[in-house]
Amino acid sequence: NHDRSSSPPSVDPFFDNSTVEVDVASRSSLLPNRYSSSARHTNRLVARYGRLVPESHSPLHPLALAPVIAPPSTADEFVERFLHNLNFDRGVALSASSANDRYLALAHTVREYLMARWLEDVRHQKEVQAKGVCYLSAEYLLGRQLDNNLLAADLTEVAGEALASCGVSLDELRAHEVEPGLGNGGLGRLAACFIDSLATMAVPSIGYGIRYEYGIFRQTFVDGQQVEQPDAWLALGSPWEFARPEDAQTIAFGGHTEKYDDDGVTRSRWVPAWNVQAVPYNYMVPGFRNGRVNTLRLWSAVATSAFDLRIFNSGDYEEAVRAQTFAENISKVLYPEDSTPQGKELRLQQQYFFVAASIHDFLDNMLADGFDLANLPERVIFQLNDTHPVIAVPEFMRVLVDEKHLEWDAAWAITQQCFAYTCHTLLPEALEVWPVAVSYTHL
Repeated sequence: NHDRSSSPPSVDPFFDNSTVEVDVASRSSLLPNRYSSSARHTNRLVARYGRLVPESHSPLHPLALAPVIAPPSTADEFVERFLHNLNFDRGVALSASSANDRYLALAHTVREYLMARWLEDVRHQKEVQAKGVCYLSAEYLLGRQLDNNLLAADLTEVAGEALASCGVSLDELRAHEVEPGLGNGGLGRLAACFIDSLATMAVPSIGYGIRYEYGIFRQTFVDGQQVEQPDAWLALGSPWEFARPEDAQTIAFGGHTEKYDDDGVTRSRWVPAWNVQAVPYNYMVPGFRNGRVNTLRLWSAVATSAFDLRIFNSGDYEEAVRAQTFAENISKVLYPEDSTPQGKELRLQQQYFFVAASIHDFLDNMLADGFDLANLPERVIFQLNDTHPVIAVPEFMRVLVDEKHLEWDAAWAITQQCFAYTCHTLLPEALEVWPVAVSYTHL
């Protein structure tokens, strides 16, 4: 695996070093010193894979042709990048910065050391199409990300020295970090450990879940009694995530099915009553000092038509944003109270929302063009973390039969080989059941 020094290793584990080289080395004189040594690596990339962007864009600048390279792991370089992020991302000088400004600048600096490997791992997996894991979980108890990423990038000492030279305490910024409100207990901690282990074992994988706006709750006490407060973990920003609205999926709910003729074959299709947009947010999942960085992709629900200007101008302000409020409820809270019919419906919506988005994301974006779906068992395994994502099984069948037009028996044979399940308990109260009427209404 790559180290994180200024130059790539002499032997690249992903590329054949014997590939005939193309002469672009003459351009290396235009690069900063730390990029010059990458010219031969760039030659191999261009020779073996062609240009790294579509030919229609035809980049000429050597920086555009070179692979992404992690910054040097030195205190001076770290200081430079930390101050750059503080000044140009947060828009403040060090002397005028708040603790939150400094924490966010530090987080953006640390992630720069992981991103080169992350981008390469994503590109390489799309290229080689190795079998991987899609881990589906309703929660991820990730813990604080700063220390984990410093450890993975082997930057703890460098960051401490660099920040101390700026008069900033690493320990104080550690304490400032807010833990992501994405998990609650053992189920979520297992999920976090699982995806960490996959990265450390260099197994190609992507975790899927929900980007909850609020965690389960923040515990306070008033007059000796517990009082539950919203866990607004996103209030001061989430520097470890990358929003990808252009990769949003449209998720359907309710409605009915209808028959139609497809060149003499009678098929069914779903006519939904309403739908929402699932917007993905990516997190890096680094392995322990092995150079591997996988992805955690979390879905946030937004309305397809969030705002009705005509209704707003008529004075009915609440109705003008009703669709937005209704859609955003899906990813509003981790484990909404389900003692009411409305709560049960919302939980079912949450579970279908994220598994449907994840299945479509994988089939639409992770497979090679022209991929034969009969070979899916050699390409992916969907690992279900307890009961919450098991609705993925019938949804996968629906997609294969109704959208991909596979015969039922063929689709079921594929589905049986593409799913695995982690059982946490056999206690009846922990095994979810849904009234048939609720399923008919919402799915």
